[in-house]
Amino acid sequence: MNSLPPKSHDAETRSVFCRNENFFRGQPLLSRIAIGLIILTCILLPVGCRRDSSNAGDTWTNLFDGTSLKGWTQLNGTATYKAENGTIVGTTAAGSPNSFLCSDKLYGNFELEFEVKVDDKLNSGMQIRSLQKTADAANPQGNKKNDGPGRVYGPQVEIEASPGQAGWIYGEATGRNWLSPEPKEKDPAKNQHSLMKNGEWNSFRVIAQGPRIQTFINGQPVADLTDEGIFQTHPKGFLGLQVHAIKPGDGPYSVAWRNIRIKELPAN
Repeated sequence: MNSLPPKSHDAETRSVFCRNENFFRGQPLLSRIAIGLIILTCILLPVGCRRDSSNAGDTWTNLFDGTSLKGWTQLNGTATYKAENGTIVGTTAAGSPNSFLCSDKLYGNFELEFEVKVDDKLNSGMQIRSLQKTADAANPQGNKKNDGPGRVYGPQVEIEASPGQAGWIYGEATGRNWLSPEPKEKDPAKNQHSLMKNGEWNSFRVIAQGPRIQTFINGQPVADLTDEGIFQTHPKGFLGLQVHAIKPGDGPYSVAWRNIRIKELPAN
């Protein structure tokens, strides 16, 4: 039995060089350089391939091309949405219920990033894992106006000026009101914050993994919600850019989004 350990990759490479030493010496300089580069490429290529495959799941997808609303469809309401100067601008309309510009694709587990700038007097939000209500008993209808079949409902990441509840999770048209516990507190020190920079662009990050939803505003953590109930009814759905209804005589107000991108995550 051969008791010697098998040759390593490096040992085999040295052996090749040694056996071909006389061959190398008999070649012109440029030929020796070319042959050496070929051998070096063969050694390093597998390493590069392994590195690329390890990052295969680390892929971000831009959801807005900067010039059109391709990949998005408006549901509910008559607020206007348009692509303008590299942003999506949503503007209120008098007498309109809540409006939503929704992604054509559905998402379950993901990491979402976007920037938003909202008028100080406008309430807005980013719907995640959202659906449209149906007449099916599994999706019971509410008693409010504009709450019938077709109504967008599901978790919403709140967007509003400071001080406020931006970044916490609201149950849009679910009948549950706030899903995050913080806005239910009576103490203003607990039920609001001032992380939003009023009148400026603000960066949002949302991580939805199973029943857990985490949010960050301008790099600061806001929500860390685990809600099995909403995950059971909304494990997957569309994203939605909300323009909230306004009172008669108010507005018009606008909210703008840009640099919207998503990375889908594997299931737990």
